[in-house]
Amino acid sequence: MIDKIRAIQSLNTKPTILVIGDLMIDHYIIGGATRLSPEAPVPIVNVKKETYTLGGAGNVVQNLVSLGAKVTVAGVIGDDASALQVIDILTEEGVETHTIIKDSSRPTTVKTRVLAGSHQLVRVDREVTDPVSLAIEDELIGKLAGYIAQADMVVLSDYNKGLFSPSLTQKVIIEANKHGKKVVIDPKGLNYEKYKGAFIIKPNRKELAEAAKTEKINSLESLQQAAKVIFEQTGTEYIVVTLSEEGMVILSELTHKLLPVKATEVFDVTGAGDTVLATMAYFIACGLSIEEACDLANHAAAIVIRQVGSATTTVDEIIKDMQIG
Repeated sequence: MIDKIRAIQSLNTKPTILVIGDLMIDHYIIGGATRLSPEAPVPIVNVKKETYTLGGAGNVVQNLVSLGAKVTVAGVIGDDASALQVIDILTEEGVETHTIIKDSSRPTTVKTRVLAGSHQLVRVDREVTDPVSLAIEDELIGKLAGYIAQADMVVLSDYNKGLFSPSLTQKVIIEANKHGKKVVIDPKGLNYEKYKGAFIIKPNRKELAEAAKTEKINSLESLQQAAKVIFEQTGTEYIVVTLSEEGMVILSELTHKLLPVKATEVFDVTGAGDTVLATMAYFIACGLSIEEACDLANHAAAIVIRQVGSATTTVDEIIKDMQIG
């Protein structure tokens, strides 16, 4: 496997990947808390630092860039200061942003987390999760057609913030299939029928159970039964289910394969699902099989969960992790 990855690197070609998804800003207010407020039984945080990073689909984008992909990103943001932050960060990463649409009727999603040391005290969300208007949807689809045709892979990063209506999702998948492009999806919500025609759908265990309207998944048999429901709804070729500390399972309608977790230490699973999605998409776009891509995604996830906060990794780091393992 390592020799195959080295051969891909030697070609020095970057796969072109189109990411369509819910873009947002993760805002961190970090300080210390040594006393309670006299106004209410809450800690007073003395602010030491504030940071702004990309969240949601933006984390998928940054993972892909770190791996070496050429990335175009599409989505809907507000027409506000946070929207400018999104565009600025993506531009600095060398990401194509012409398919991002500004919608003055909704704010850019911002998640503000207040931390005292490493302890999160509160999270404040500024967002509107109503479906985007038909006019915005039509504008986005109009811009996407050419980019879908040029992409090696299309990734949908659904955070359930109003972008992926059934009609828009189906229009994207149909257009991609028309051009022979594989669609890989990180799903949200209960309506998986809108993902019909995708190549891979990647839920975690809890998301799969909720979408299949089944009880808690606690065995391989119950997981396969839940996956069967989604196969019937979507006709997808593969379902890849992430199982946190237990690794992941690749399922087709006839087979399954368990990939045990590669991590020896777990500090923070934040963003690990985005890393798995990006790594799978990247290596499949490079020509590897889904089994090979998922094995590499497992190593990538092991790397990022050893770090605190959303993190990214590189192909060289994945190779090193494989050699250590």
